[in-house]
Amino acid sequence: MSIIKSKELVHEYIRRDEEGNVESIQTALDHVNLNVEAGQFISILGHNGSGKSTFAKHINALLTPSEGTIWVDGMSTSDDEYTFAVRQTAGMVFQNPDNQIIASVVDEDVAFGPENIGVPTDEILERVERSLKMVGMYKYKNHSPNKLSGGQKQRVAIAGVMAMEPKCIILDEPTAMLDPDGRADVLRAVHTLNREKGITVILITHYMEEVVDSDYVFVMEKGKVFMEGTPREIFKDVKTLKEHSLDVPQVTLLADELRNAGLPIAECILTRKELIGELSKLNLKRISAQTGGMGGSFDKTNAKSADSKENVLILDHASYKYSPGTAYEVTALDDVSLTIKEGEFIGIIGHTGSGKSTLVQHLNGLIKATDGHIYYRGQDIYDKDYDIKELRTQVGMVFQYPEHQLFETTVFKDVQFGPKNQGLNEKEQIKRAYEALNLVKLPDEFYLASPFELSGGQKRRAAIAGVIAMKPAVLILDEPTAGLDPKGRDDILGLITDMHEKRGDTVILVSHSMEDVANYVDRIIVMDAGRPAFDGTPKEVFAHYKELEKMGLAAPQVTYVMNDLRDAGYDVDASATTVAEAKESIVNALMN
Repeated sequence: MSIIKSKELVHEYIRRDEEGNVESIQTALDHVNLNVEAGQFISILGHNGSGKSTFAKHINALLTPSEGTIWVDGMSTSDDEYTFAVRQTAGMVFQNPDNQIIASVVDEDVAFGPENIGVPTDEILERVERSLKMVGMYKYKNHSPNKLSGGQKQRVAIAGVMAMEPKCIILDEPTAMLDPDGRADVLRAVHTLNREKGITVILITHYMEEVVDSDYVFVMEKGKVFMEGTPREIFKDVKTLKEHSLDVPQVTLLADELRNAGLPIAECILTRKELIGELSKLNLKRISAQTGGMGGSFDKTNAKSADSKENVLILDHASYKYSPGTAYEVTALDDVSLTIKEGEFIGIIGHTGSGKSTLVQHLNGLIKATDGHIYYRGQDIYDKDYDIKELRTQVGMVFQYPEHQLFETTVFKDVQFGPKNQGLNEKEQIKRAYEALNLVKLPDEFYLASPFELSGGQKRRAAIAGVIAMKPAVLILDEPTAGLDPKGRDDILGLITDMHEKRGDTVILVSHSMEDVANYVDRIIVMDAGRPAFDGTPKEVFAHYKELEKMGLAAPQVTYVMNDLRDAGYDVDASATTVAEAKESIVNALMN
């Protein structure tokens, strides 16, 4: 039986001028025909702007069709009589948790939905406890949501929908702000609801590995469904997906690369177990007494070259407490001492609430340490006569949500604002704005558009341009690719890498993606409970993947594959952290 069915569904976003005249019409959904059976676990993929979120909002009756019809459990969303019933049937979790958290205490927020649909008090209490435990937030039940990190807020938002126990849950990029352990917790929770309670799940995601266990996948582009099938049917066409700004799980990509290199590997590998099974059939070299050990040496080249570089930032026993002296007191930084050198590309990783964002906000004085000192180029930024305004032009920050720092009427004026605030003349302001927008490759047709009309990826480009127009010596990016499609992610990280190489700036990237930090950074700092737990090259840090797992983190998928092979007795490089490194090691291990 269908729980969701759309027929020739069309949605148009109509922009009007102040007088109500139509300025433009954007077709977000273009005659979509889609059918979801009750109890299925469905994934929807597509690049930013493909229509995924617009379709999700139709399921929840937040939007109604411009043309066509969509039925939810037999109810037409166009019929006002059914609006409340539709929303009771289909619960929605948004990408940004701030959009749906309303209460001042966590357990009250989770209870809000069940209360609104008339669930008895005793059952509400049971549902709240169960839902918070499922997302790992029960110990925060008496906290204020405002005191939580972005990832923790997202878990609370998910718990709030789970507590309503709707027939269908729609999750729009629910794990974009979560650490690997948090993502796994949320997925386990929704899979449990799907299997044990028969709740239909519709997952919109850009994490391809989250799709593997789905029953069925729809891929959208330009408002249409252009591919559909099982995960194996979808992911077997790596080339087509990449051409449409998408990706495949890392193990699938590694298998595809090995097959293209001539290895006899089955088509469309989806899991580590499948890949190890295929590779074990090949004639790979076994570990000998001579090779023994770790299977590959750590790369210390960058660490050695960094020793000769000037110190840009120093944290000297820095500590920070939120709400000190109150019941909500939390130690976010605990006696942290770190040195950041000129020209480094650093990745900062850690579980949700580990202190990553708090740490980087100290670096340009947005937060003042409770104890300890911060030095920029040898000067204590807490000295009375220190120019903190000048520091913020030298240590630029792009926030987790770019819309938090975009405010001008046009993109160009927004990018120009930083140089203007630096006291530069208008000619230099304009020059810097053009240079920055060109560096981030934002098309010139958007220069005079409102920054709030841009897509998520375009907003990030504009926000980055606004910071680099000030020509900072240090560029900090807090989760700059969250919510972006794979191409958008690679474009943003690629342009940051390109700028880093051309300008020699120091770059600090905060990320929950282990694959991204493995691919792009030279040094990784792992935060845990407000302190650095590991600090080294990607190979050095990910060699401790078992310890990282205990901290709620993980290693790239290929690192697990290589360690699995090593544990099985094959002579491969267990320290590989990228697809290219893994492929080279496996090919080299083939006995001719």
